[in-house]
Amino acid sequence: MIKDYFQSFNLFSEDEIKEFLQLFELRKVSKNDYFIQEGERCKEVGFIQSGIFRSFYMSDDGKDMTYCFRFPNHMIAAYSSFISGGLSKENMQAITDAEVLVLKKETVDEWVQDHVNWTRFVKIIAEQEYLELETRFFQLQRDSAAQRYSTLLSNHPDYIQNIPLQYLASYLGITQRHLSRIRKEITF
Repeated sequence: MIKDYFQSFNLFSEDEIKEFLQLFELRKVSKNDYFIQEGERCKEVGFIQSGIFRSFYMSDDGKDMTYCFRFPNHMIAAYSSFISGGLSKENMQAITDAEVLVLKKETVDEWVQDHVNWTRFVKIIAEQEYLELETRFFQLQRDSAAQRYSTLLSNHPDYIQNIPLQYLASYLGITQRHLSRIRKEITF
């Protein structure tokens, strides 16, 4: 799966991918365990082979606010902490048992310095992160909770049943009761 992921960018030779993939370390993350927690420095990036993660923060009034889900075949990192070296403001928690291929930040930095295609790759990832953030922002501003739920359901139908309702409701910015009504109205 990860080999296909890197090939999809049409940047790397087979040899580059083969060499780079040897640097990843497989990590099993149990349900409810964290990839990173608020207050830690993000010193690694991961590729989700299996499982689902949620990103969340604690509001000033102590509420758990889910704002993002990560699914298999996607990268995972506390991005702002990863690039700045600062402390993470977010938590990334496994919703299900997961397997993640992990790469240390030092290794990424070395490859970016020594391989022009990896510099391009990191640029593409940064652009994708920006676009995802912008999409999420516009969804929250323009779309109803039902529209946001439909989008999530159409993009990830195989995984959505594994996300606990309280996390879905938090992600959508609604109560669990409202989510139940939406789920009754929307079926795929």
